[in-house]
Amino acid sequence: MAKKDDAELLSIDGRDVRITHPSKPYFTRGVQLTKLDLVRYYLSVADGAIAGIRDRPIVLKRFVNGAEGDPFYQKRAPDNRPEWLRTVTLSFPSGRTAEEIVVDDAAGLAWVMNLGCIELHPHAVRASNLDHPDELRVDLDPGPGVEWEDVRKVAMEAKALLDELGLRGWPKTSGSRGMHVNVRIEPRWTFSEVRRAALAFSREIERRAPTLATSKWWKEERHGVFLDYNQNAKDRTTCSAYSIRPTPDARVSAPLQWDEIPDCDPSAFTVLTMPARFASIGDPHADMDSAAGSLDALLDLAARDESAGLGDAPWPPHFRKMDGEAPRVAPSRAKSAAKKAAAPKKPRAKMPLIVVANSPDKLAALDGLERWKLAHADVAALLAVDDVLVDSMRGRSSTWTRIRVNLRNVPEELRPPQGTPDPDDDPTREWREARARAK
Repeated sequence: MAKKDDAELLSIDGRDVRITHPSKPYFTRGVQLTKLDLVRYYLSVADGAIAGIRDRPIVLKRFVNGAEGDPFYQKRAPDNRPEWLRTVTLSFPSGRTAEEIVVDDAAGLAWVMNLGCIELHPHAVRASNLDHPDELRVDLDPGPGVEWEDVRKVAMEAKALLDELGLRGWPKTSGSRGMHVNVRIEPRWTFSEVRRAALAFSREIERRAPTLATSKWWKEERHGVFLDYNQNAKDRTTCSAYSIRPTPDARVSAPLQWDEIPDCDPSAFTVLTMPARFASIGDPHADMDSAAGSLDALLDLAARDESAGLGDAPWPPHFRKMDGEAPRVAPSRAKSAAKKAAAPKKPRAKMPLIVVANSPDKLAALDGLERWKLAHADVAALLAVDDVLVDSMRGRSSTWTRIRVNLRNVPEELRPPQGTPDPDDDPTREWREARARAK
């Protein structure tokens, strides 16, 4: 191991990987971790982390200014990559293509971490078969205010249903507030078929646990834990096992055994604690590739739903309109449009929504929400859990968080007016204003 030009040269399985600015702070709010600390973390759990991404194209989500800075997505492989790092060309729903990185070993893992990729975002396909996923992804995403206990209960409902379907699920914490269950499947179905199966799975969980779970895409219709079936659409990725997440305590997405779920706490799995756990028990998901199952039973369930009148559910906004998909518009807007068509002279009903925070830093946006609640304590006491809408927005090359409050449960005379959000940092504003001026 040698230093050169403020860099650390690591020799990993016979390959040299240069870590630039190794002492650069990547976490400072809760724990103190440098870029080199994160590289060493990934090397300590390399067998497990690589198992989650091996032979899969990955999207590079780069935190070049550390976990507390603004990340950006990079689909295309950098030109100045090592010759031993392979790539594969993917096509996307837009019709465009991109040559993406494939990481197969610890040296590749260290190399992408040097780019600032603290999270690992693999596609659900193997490089040798880009049109047929080998993984069904069950993403349990709790809404604001939903307790971790409810996430665990929904996860166990998911296990029970998978057992009935003859499928084996492999659970892990998301590293944030939710949980993922990955299901290895035979690569015989298209992305559309896998998503159709995931939608049927989500709807069945909602039927079994209607007070805890929802399959509704529109946030204004959701409650409890949302099962995000659209994570199985083509071009969607989720963070893989052992990925570091940008939380103040540097949590990681921790693979679990099912019997750990009733007592597990996501805050227990961090960059500081996971290496010892991995050294002690190994990778709980080590046998996942030997448990590929069939989607036939789930697709039969989807067919029954469709025969009962349940059509397709909304797709992500950047996908083209799909056959059988209902109008891709929020229910409140659709209802308002229907009322306007029936009685055009009446003003359109609108939800009393106000924006309280805009920021590329989700934690900063959530802090702004808390400040708003303190400033409007009487109003905040009247809000239901689902009156707070935390939206993950995507700009042209970056993500940001918008937080809105629905004042529907607040008497009109008590509703505060729309003020300047705090913070108010929308990275797309300048671009949108320039576009408006051009028009």
